[in-house]
Amino acid sequence: MNKSFVKFVTDFGPLAIFLYIYYSSGKDLKAALVPFIIATLIALVIVWFFEKRIPMVPLFGGLLITFFGGLTIYFDNPIFIYVKPTIINILFGLALLFGKYFTTEPILKKILGNALNLNEEGWKIMTNRWMYFFFLLALLNEVVWRTQSEEFWVNFKVWGLLPITFIFTAFQVGLINKYKINE
Repeated sequence: MNKSFVKFVTDFGPLAIFLYIYYSSGKDLKAALVPFIIATLIALVIVWFFEKRIPMVPLFGGLLITFFGGLTIYFDNPIFIYVKPTIINILFGLALLFGKYFTTEPILKKILGNALNLNEEGWKIMTNRWMYFFFLLALLNEVVWRTQSEEFWVNFKVWGLLPITFIFTAFQVGLINKYKINE
């Protein structure tokens, strides 16, 4: 089976299932969460089956989806799933902040070092940008879920945060080109 197809299905399949059930159930968040959690766990098993490892970010995300989705279902309170993106983004931001002061090498470099070959100044700037970006996403999620409808939040989560992240990532190309080390 094509590895990129498997990655695409395991990355976006659970989300597609969530959206389908959310909208076909009359926008019932609780009804969509159970299949979403199950699909996420199946996706992690599929990744393990093909790669014999699960990358940290999908594993962490899957555990948080299961935990916060489970809390939402158990307590019948959507606040738990609403704050999940906030908590994830704060944790990522704090990890980068922690790495700036307590590690010898930026955490972002440890994660992306094989994909990007930047000098130290480039890694420092990139780390700062991503750290602030994660904190901004956390704040943005808080503003949206606290001031908008559930449907708006669901759409923002899928059709807002993902494009914002892609656009932010695209804006890093200039920095990457400026600070990359030519081999």
